[in-house]
Amino acid sequence: MYSAIRKNKINTVLIMLLFVVIIGALGLLAGYIYDNPSITIFAVGGATIYALIQYFMASRMALSMAGAREITAAENPRLYHTVENLAITTGMPMPRVYIIDDPAPNAFATGRNPENAVVAATTGLLEIMSDRELEGVMAHELGHVKNYDIRVNMIVYGLVVAIGMLADMLMRMAFFARGNRNNNPAVMILGLIAMFVAPVIATVVQLAISRQREYLADATGAHVTRDAPGLASALHKLQEYGRPLQQQNSSMAHMWMADPQRPGMMQKLFATHPPLPDRIRRLLEMQDKF
Repeated sequence: MYSAIRKNKINTVLIMLLFVVIIGALGLLAGYIYDNPSITIFAVGGATIYALIQYFMASRMALSMAGAREITAAENPRLYHTVENLAITTGMPMPRVYIIDDPAPNAFATGRNPENAVVAATTGLLEIMSDRELEGVMAHELGHVKNYDIRVNMIVYGLVVAIGMLADMLMRMAFFARGNRNNNPAVMILGLIAMFVAPVIATVVQLAISRQREYLADATGAHVTRDAPGLASALHKLQEYGRPLQQQNSSMAHMWMADPQRPGMMQKLFATHPPLPDRIRRLLEMQDKF
């Protein structure tokens, strides 16, 4: 597990560099097309500032969008003490615990590091899960915190949004601005294609990263509880009783235990989570290792 955490930290740096390269390439392309080098500086600087704002504000925004409310041990001792026991087992600081009034069974964790971590569960999840299954779900969520998955996801999401906003702004400029090189239709077409494709590539990379983090969190949760079948049973219930959240928001879909949205076209490529049957199979295969 320590090697997985170290690998995640290295991946964080590599991912940031990848997205900075994409942002820089968009800025350079725009500066060339519009014959204005200052656009490059503005694009990279603006996107970086926006990504940093997203990084520090993402947790608060996610809790607000989900309609989550913080609880104490007295308000819901079952959930609170489950999280508390897991935090003690893993040696992590006690995260804040939230409940979301929603019949759809689901849960998520957020926070840029273990000291600022938050875990949340819906009322629907608490209703259908046994104590063993609830422990598995919360261990999965704390696994995201322990492995620094949340930090990776927050950084990547902020950069993806920044790239999307930058590409949109540059495409709008293409229709209203005029530069020395705008008279070349081939350059303009190439630039517009790049500005359209860059956000798509960034999103696909983000979602692929999110799917891999789910597998790692499943393995971490099973390792902590020494009960892979318990987490597999919880995932089976999510598959059986799952439904879209009442307050779903696509921008935080990658944060949930299971995809909170209705399946649509191109689901595999743009899915925020691996298929539940695949996650269940992997967990059952590792049960003899504990």
